[in-house]
Amino acid sequence: MIFSSIFFLYVFLPITLLLYFLMPKPGKNIVLLIVSLIFYAWGEPIYVFLMLFSIIFNYLTGMEIEAYREEGEERRVRFCFWLAVGVNLGLLGFFKYYGFFLENLNAILPFDIPYKELPLPVGISFYTFQTLSYVIDVYWGKVKVQKNVLSFGLYVTMFPQLIAGPIVQYSDIERQLKKRKTTLTKFGEGTTWFLRGLGKKVLLANNIGMAFDAINAIPKGELSVLAAWVGCLAYTMQIYYDFGGYSDMAIGLGKMFGFEFVKNFEYPYISKSITEFWRRWHISLSSWFRDYVYIPLGGNRVSTPKCIRNIFIVWILTGFWHGAAWNFMIWGLYYGILLCLEKYVFKSFLERMPEFLKHVYTMFFVMIGWGFFFSTSMGDAFGYLGAMFGMNGMPLVDSNARYYLMSNLWILVICVICATPAAYRWFRSFAFSRGKYRVGISVLLYGGILLLSTAYLVNATYNPFLYFRF
Repeated sequence: MIFSSIFFLYVFLPITLLLYFLMPKPGKNIVLLIVSLIFYAWGEPIYVFLMLFSIIFNYLTGMEIEAYREEGEERRVRFCFWLAVGVNLGLLGFFKYYGFFLENLNAILPFDIPYKELPLPVGISFYTFQTLSYVIDVYWGKVKVQKNVLSFGLYVTMFPQLIAGPIVQYSDIERQLKKRKTTLTKFGEGTTWFLRGLGKKVLLANNIGMAFDAINAIPKGELSVLAAWVGCLAYTMQIYYDFGGYSDMAIGLGKMFGFEFVKNFEYPYISKSITEFWRRWHISLSSWFRDYVYIPLGGNRVSTPKCIRNIFIVWILTGFWHGAAWNFMIWGLYYGILLCLEKYVFKSFLERMPEFLKHVYTMFFVMIGWGFFFSTSMGDAFGYLGAMFGMNGMPLVDSNARYYLMSNLWILVICVICATPAAYRWFRSFAFSRGKYRVGISVLLYGGILLLSTAYLVNATYNPFLYFRF
């Protein structure tokens, strides 16, 4: 089940809200837990048992860590901790990476090891990182152990952010699991967040995504330079509005039920450096790696060689987290190199660069990075990137390039404008500067987004979220 579907919008969500608000306060977490399990099992009926195992195992591990710590058994505390880390990463590795490892092993062995590719459990990368954050925080003494298994189960399974984040660290939500307040104002804020995200996904991401799919289907040897860049720009906008739209919907749904989730995007395409870009893009993932990998390794408080080592470890892991393929590994390594160059080589030069050129520089390298990201293999990535720089022998412009540029120009312009904070400031000022009419204007604007999105979804046959495959 996905947020941008008629069934979710007009059946699942209304019924869930009705049950939640009719239920007395002690039973609200139980309602959310049950509907979250139904939400996940709707598309993954078998893998819901894997999630239940993860919940029970990590819950019991937290209890064991606390019990052994109270008894002064530090060796057993460490054993439980590393066992939990091993089991969580082992499950993620088995379902997500075992085929990748065997494929590469078969490439060097004189014989083949047969294997069957398993369907990837949706959201396993996200909820595994959430359970790890809990176990690590309990081990560090940063949070108290959760003794209520239903509350812990809700933390792991909460349907607004279950499938594609944002990655919610346990320390950010510990108190909210016990006590939270839902007001009419907060519910209204959640509704506007959700509808903005729905519009981003349905009206922008889905439409510009069709342009990318059409261009990417052209053989790489037949792509002109302009066509390749138009396709890359289309994907650049698609992934932002697709993933950013999902995150906005998740944050909005959380607010409807009284929760506050961390913001996952902060206008990343206005960045003036790669470092700034990654402070604004997928903030919850960057924060997770910072808190649980980079800082424990010493962060930037160590010597320069060790700091460079830490950066590369984080970014290789970031690439690997996104998928079991070499193009993701290279994508992570690519950003590790860029960040090290910005930090140690080009820092003073970038500081003196005009603001406009900083932005051009950043978007140029971000788009090159997306070329690795959206490709299905390294050969495909180099073929597409080669076309972007005219290395396939095609001309700068051809009829395909002109057609795709002109037929998608309006949606590209809208996407570029809406990727800046100026667009939202104008939207708010138009809605809220109308005095006594501001409520009516807001209802019309957000109602229009809902109606347009619904009209699109009625005829849509396929609109998955890109990050579901991670």
